[in-house]
Amino acid sequence: MISAGDFRNGVTFEMDGKVMQVVEFQHVKPGKGAAFVRTKIKNVITGAVVETSFNPSEKFENAQVDRRNMEYSYSDGELYYFMDNETYELEPIDSKILADNFKFVKENMVCTVSSFKGKVFAVDPPTFVELVITETDPGFAGNTATNVTKPATLETGAEIKVPLFISSGEKIRIDTRSGEYLERAKG
Repeated sequence: MISAGDFRNGVTFEMDGKVMQVVEFQHVKPGKGAAFVRTKIKNVITGAVVETSFNPSEKFENAQVDRRNMEYSYSDGELYYFMDNETYELEPIDSKILADNFKFVKENMVCTVSSFKGKVFAVDPPTFVELVITETDPGFAGNTATNVTKPATLETGAEIKVPLFISSGEKIRIDTRSGEYLERAKG
């Protein structure tokens, strides 16, 4: 059990049968009346954020969210298979759970799989990935000063915008949170 007075950023708890995570909190002690805890909490399964206030003595059940590093192996229709790096067992995960940024993941990449009571609710790819460009217009040397971009297709099939000086066959670094080109991959 955890009381609302003990809330800190990142704490997970159960409320009304849902798993919530504290995003922001503030202990408020007004001049008149009882103290309260103003919070911004996120439903970890749906991602919905709600602002609410609690009495500091309110008690909630702790929610244990399991986060495991698992290696993406392959897909078979609507199921994507991930290998547990400790037990080497394959776990099928429905494609509906995968976020849009999963398009930057290729086979053998390690992702963070989040589950609650054995039910997987999120798969987070690595924050930064290095992928090869399979198709784009020819590069133009000297066009490094402007923010002009062109479309490029990556080895995973995803499409992003890259600077004009990037050519097909080059390996680039991408931020999977925003889907943006960062730099040419080193080495």
